[in-house]
Amino acid sequence: MPPLVGAELVQTPVQLYRYLLRCCRVLPSSAMQQHYRHAIRQGFNSHSDEDDPERIQMIIERAIADADWVLHKYTKK
Repeated sequence: MPPLVGAELVQTPVQLYRYLLRCCRVLPSSAMQQHYRHAIRQGFNSHSDEDDPERIQMIIERAIADADWVLHKYTKK
């Protein structure tokens, strides 16, 4: 189950970036939101020179899976 609606539509790094920032809005505290927004920005900047389509797709799939894990961790009751 993807963390938010639209995960299956993410195809480009910019779409992934926007999707992950929207996922941050679901987190319970503003400190967590700020922490994960910073981590997303750092990850985006560190992979900005990636040009291999297969590698980009792997990164997108892994980032969505990680977002699902984080949201499940903090929204679990």
